[in-house]
Amino acid sequence: MADQYVRVAISGKSGCGNTTVSRMLAERLAVPVINYTFHTMAEEEGVTFDEMCRMAESDDKWDLHLDREQVRRARRQSCVLGSRLAIWVLEEATLKVYLTAPERVRAGRIREREGGELEEVLAQTRERDRRDHARYVRLYNIDTNSYDFADLIIETDRHAPDEIVELIRQALTRRLPGLMHAR
Repeated sequence: MADQYVRVAISGKSGCGNTTVSRMLAERLAVPVINYTFHTMAEEEGVTFDEMCRMAESDDKWDLHLDREQVRRARRQSCVLGSRLAIWVLEEATLKVYLTAPERVRAGRIREREGGELEEVLAQTRERDRRDHARYVRLYNIDTNSYDFADLIIETDRHAPDEIVELIRQALTRRLPGLMHAR
């Protein structure tokens, strides 16, 4: 590895557990979590999350800012970077992890977090996936449905968050045995 930092990039679609797993892993590794998202930018701009998503669809500056800021923050230190594009944009990641879950499971998790009727949340989740995918292809030529290059792919509907964190920690230990032994 080119530097002494340990950086874990975690990606997945909405409702896969990216935020939960990123935070738990960062705590376990005693490193910062970088989870700068459209939710964060919406708060900073004083708009709703849906408004921020619409703004991003009509003005590329929001996506470009978000992705540059995440990578800038991650490159300064050991960290866990959790974002839709982390495994694609943080090229120097020590470990690239992609989290998956069936659409209905993801929608159920989002409904638990944000409320609403399951079928409506499912439709919104599908539409968000479609819009995000189209934007990432247009902006970066990144196909977020093609993640087979990730070092580790975890189906989050088959494991509890703490089990997922342990799977990632074990993969890191195999990759960096001396460094990870102390953690």
